[in-house]
Amino acid sequence: MVTKDDEYDYLFKVVLIGDSGVGKTNLLSRFTRNEFSLESKSTIGVEFATRSIQVDGKTVKAQIWDTAGQERYRAITSAYYRGAVGALLVYDIAKHMTYENVERWLKELQDHADQNIVIMLVGNKSDLRHLRAVPTDEARAFAEKNNLSFIETSALDTTNVEAAFQQILTEIYRIISQKQIRNDADNDPSPGGDNIKPISIPPTDSPDMRKKPCCQA
Repeated sequence: MVTKDDEYDYLFKVVLIGDSGVGKTNLLSRFTRNEFSLESKSTIGVEFATRSIQVDGKTVKAQIWDTAGQERYRAITSAYYRGAVGALLVYDIAKHMTYENVERWLKELQDHADQNIVIMLVGNKSDLRHLRAVPTDEARAFAEKNNLSFIETSALDTTNVEAAFQQILTEIYRIISQKQIRNDADNDPSPGGDNIKPISIPPTDSPDMRKKPCCQA
């Protein structure tokens, strides 16, 4: 039996990466189930959850993978970048070290993921304004320099969680749908480009054309 959850136009794999404790699991649970847990434990290995959204009238199903941030699991999780079309690179705005490590995570993405993967830098725990250790402007400048989109979120009070996922999934959808349009155009059999076929027209002085005078019906 086909359930509503099985009906979708596109399926996108998105990975959540970043140091342990930055709130990746709560971002995932907030977006997919609207849940938050203060007692959430570090993810061991990899977990994933799904949710479908509408983009330009199409149903996009996101399969979001929560990768463990601990060093000892990195060899395991690197294999899970394969097939990912998007990544949320998460740091904690109250812990500067998690932001410093963003560069290393970015390199890991470049080493293991598709070169066209869409990446968003996410400063999580924006509710901890009084403990802020990473200036917004500094993170935004880093994102611009590395061609990443950027947003600050709070899984605790829900700020920008929906917006972050909607934004990255919409960007992925537009890139992939444009690629499909180009591919369809390349395969279009109508006259144009490489599909032009020569048409043979008999010369005017051929025997067939000489049978009748030009003005005769």
